[in-house]
Amino acid sequence: MQDVIQKAKEYALKEIELYHAPKLEHFELSNKMGQELAIKLGANKDIVMLGTILMDLKLGECLKENKIPEHVQRSAEAAGKFLKQFNLSEDIYNKIINCIEAHHGNKEYICKEAEISANADCYRFLHPRGIFGYAVLLGNRDQDVNNCLDQLEKKMEEKHKILSLDICKEELEKYYLEFKEIINKARIS
Repeated sequence: MQDVIQKAKEYALKEIELYHAPKLEHFELSNKMGQELAIKLGANKDIVMLGTILMDLKLGECLKENKIPEHVQRSAEAAGKFLKQFNLSEDIYNKIINCIEAHHGNKEYICKEAEISANADCYRFLHPRGIFGYAVLLGNRDQDVNNCLDQLEKKMEEKHKILSLDICKEELEKYYLEFKEIINKARIS
């Protein structure tokens, strides 16, 4: 599995380098948190790692083409083609694909690894490291502070609704509430 993980990481990093998305810090944060959660919750670390590596594989491409809503399905399709070259069992293959397809909360989790991957993705927009990284990214795209605050709050709300693991809710809820308050104070009325 380590060979599959290494090649998946190389593939994902090549996509990030090519399209400059997702933000490298976000990629690393979700991988790190996914591994920590997998250990704490007794899940298969390799499946979670592949899920978090591949879940936004085509985000940059979709961002460039202004088709962001397609990134989950396109990432799943690209990951599926990539994973076919390895001798993975059908069960492991299906779990990895479910990690990708379900990471936005629009599809049912068929395994705890998919739920962990989705929750690990939430750290990108609910943990201070992820929030500040996203704010910097938004500031580079759009110089209007109010637009950045609106987008930041929208992404925080989206990810807050996806949080399903108590361990993640406990850690991230306080940040969510604090940043909501900061965003409200930052708005010019």
